[in-house]
Amino acid sequence: MDIRLGDILVMKKAHPCGEKQWRVLRTGADFRLKCLGCGHEIMTPRFKAEKNIKSVIRQENTSTDRNGG
Repeated sequence: MDIRLGDILVMKKAHPCGEKQWRVLRTGADFRLKCLGCGHEIMTPRFKAEKNIKSVIRQENTSTDRNGG
């Protein structure tokens, strides 16, 4: 799964604050995610996070990708 810095992950289950969206702050073997509802930050293993992702919202940045792919 292609997850990049700055992506917003919509999870299957909501955080206790009620929010389902998390911003990706770090990628690698672990993800650092920030809840967009309450601002709580967590570190979670990649395989655990990928299993719980419902969708990915990506803000396209055309200045770094000029070839379209």
